[in-house]
Amino acid sequence: MDQMKIKIFADGADLESMKALKQNPMVKGFTTNPTLMRKAGVTDYVAFAKEVLQAIPDAPVSFEVFADDFPSMEAQAMEINSWGDNVYVKIPITNTKGESAVPLIKKLSDQGVKLNITAIFTLKQVREVTDALHVDSPAVVSVFAGRVADTGLDPVPLMRDAAEIMKSKPKSELLWASPRELLNIFHAESVGCHIITVTPDVLGKLKLVGKDLDEYSLETVEMFFKDATAAGFDIPAS
Repeated sequence: MDQMKIKIFADGADLESMKALKQNPMVKGFTTNPTLMRKAGVTDYVAFAKEVLQAIPDAPVSFEVFADDFPSMEAQAMEINSWGDNVYVKIPITNTKGESAVPLIKKLSDQGVKLNITAIFTLKQVREVTDALHVDSPAVVSVFAGRVADTGLDPVPLMRDAAEIMKSKPKSELLWASPRELLNIFHAESVGCHIITVTPDVLGKLKLVGKDLDEYSLETVEMFFKDATAAGFDIPAS
């Protein structure tokens, strides 16, 4: 893992977990979204964000707008942008009506707002976003490779092509979003992604990288035996 170029960003909205992960040298940034915040019980968006930034002042943190019309989305984006130099503003690729956010993305990027464009699923969307980004403005392009895989499609070729498209904007970074397993970190690295979001459960598996498979096999057998014994299972002879 030490020789890999890809950056691991922790994805979540539990403040104590985020504080703990800040101490993990493998975690280089943080992302969250309204769905994760709601699941974590967040009721005051701004107060939560300010607490996060007080705890994490020196690593990238992405906060998402939640308005559904573009003027309100722009106003929220400018407010979020004012919270700190390490803040990236998450803009969904469309609103709920399917209307493209690309004009707003261009407007914000032209003003130097650091953006994280989210909910991207197609190369067409990647091309449109890349064309809209200002060459001198940092941006993250979040492609939901895990959800693409959930549809039965292999996301690896898509992500490889996305990385190639984005080379025209060297300050933009391709993010592999919604990974489903630890192996996705290696997939993302191999196709040239700059960042992958990783949930705490996947982060917990990093210690398994390079583990001896014979040893892992034995540990699995031992687990089955221990649990069967603890449960008091018995198969009486007939």
